[in-house]
Amino acid sequence: MKILVFSMVFSACLVGCGSTVPLNDVPVSDATANPVAGSAGGNGTSGVNNGGVAPVDLGQNGSQTSLASEKRIIYFDYDSFVVKPEYQALVVENAKVIMSQASRKVAVEGHTDERGGREYNLALGQKRAEAVAGALSVLGVPKNQLEAVSFGEEKPAVPGNDEAAYAKNRRAEIRYQ
Repeated sequence: MKILVFSMVFSACLVGCGSTVPLNDVPVSDATANPVAGSAGGNGTSGVNNGGVAPVDLGQNGSQTSLASEKRIIYFDYDSFVVKPEYQALVVENAKVIMSQASRKVAVEGHTDERGGREYNLALGQKRAEAVAGALSVLGVPKNQLEAVSFGEEKPAVPGNDEAAYAKNRRAEIRYQ
């Protein structure tokens, strides 16, 4: 009888601990996104050439086995999943390395600071990972070499509850496998 009662209580606890919020239903918005000039206007331009985006040279001279750890981390603004312009060269450098090794798999791990709920942070971490994976893909990295995963707030790079620690935890890391 005790085993039956225990198993019923245990089952009820498991049901109560599950989240009913699918990650696709968690609203994640980019609070810092700025529209590209001409992208939504009626002048018929795409905004890429007129918005100041420079062409990228993907010469195959970056055939190292992998890059130093500081060259594999992209930091994000608060509540944002936009890859900032200062990380463009880092993404290009990683794209060169990945494309030079066709059999190499890469995991892009999205992370957040501890602010926000668990589901929100998992969704935001996923958006960050997908943003970096998408940038690599646009540069020519085959999608079958990329995997975007989210750790949310679960793996902080720096402990602490101040803005300096939060800024280091809002990141995406490129992990060579």
